[in-house]
Amino acid sequence: MCLFQFTARRLVSQAHCGLKASSSKQQKFCLEMARPSSNMADFREVFAKAKHIAIITGAGVSAESGVPTFRGAGGFWRKWQAQELATPGAFARNPSRVWEFYHYRREVMLSKHPNPAHIAIAECEKRLSKQGRSVVVITQNIDELHRKAGTKHLLEIHGSLFKTRCTSCGNVAANYKSPICPALAGKGAPDPDTEDAAIPVEDLPQCEEDGCNGLLRPHVVWFGEVLDPGVLTAVEKELDICDLCLVVGTSSVVYPAAMFAPQVSARGVPVAEFNMEPTPATKRFRFHFPGPCGTTLPPALARHETEIIS
Repeated sequence: MCLFQFTARRLVSQAHCGLKASSSKQQKFCLEMARPSSNMADFREVFAKAKHIAIITGAGVSAESGVPTFRGAGGFWRKWQAQELATPGAFARNPSRVWEFYHYRREVMLSKHPNPAHIAIAECEKRLSKQGRSVVVITQNIDELHRKAGTKHLLEIHGSLFKTRCTSCGNVAANYKSPICPALAGKGAPDPDTEDAAIPVEDLPQCEEDGCNGLLRPHVVWFGEVLDPGVLTAVEKELDICDLCLVVGTSSVVYPAAMFAPQVSARGVPVAEFNMEPTPATKRFRFHFPGPCGTTLPPALARHETEIIS
């Protein structure tokens, strides 16, 4: 078992989605190292030679499409923050309120579109695949904007707003209905003065598998839940073979995703960070490009002059 696999499995067995790195771990990330380069020409030379590129994306790439992040002082839906609603306990206590929150998020996302960063990634994947090279996107986002942009090789480590899972039979299914059930039509307003709809459980989204009719929940990884081991295994395999890693729009403080790129960097693979500002992991990387991802990423992933297009 490789170093990455050992560390990843040990960490995920101890930590749950949404846990932030302890101060001691953050201090380890900030070990004094050479200042990362912001030389785009040097990055482009590395990019031109890479055969297996892994791109790790977070909320920052979707924020440029106008997607609410529900983080920070203003990140409220009504009077709750996401971490108060996105938990198994919150769903058990008040499934109607939680479904209103996710219904609102689903409806918002149906009006959003991929930005230049999403498009640059998808176009790069398509172009390089014709050259026998691979691009995989490992995303913490649940909005499916990468999929909408055309990305094919996509690992959604936190699930998707547009998938449901039955709490009775466990069936997972894609679901793009708007509204997802009649009782949620017009519900989910984020205004803090809005009263809960108090929808009966039997009127909330129900499983459509024959004879089930169990209560559905969003197929996302909530705070206090571990990542899907199958998805994590796929991530491990991709990071084991990548020869270039990009970190795009992620704070690098939420585990276990925060460890992915540093582990890759530790085995000598070039890592390039594209983010508005430095993160606790920045000094571990070879490149850092500050600014909006939609501005910095397209020229980074554009066709290199040495590429041969058949």
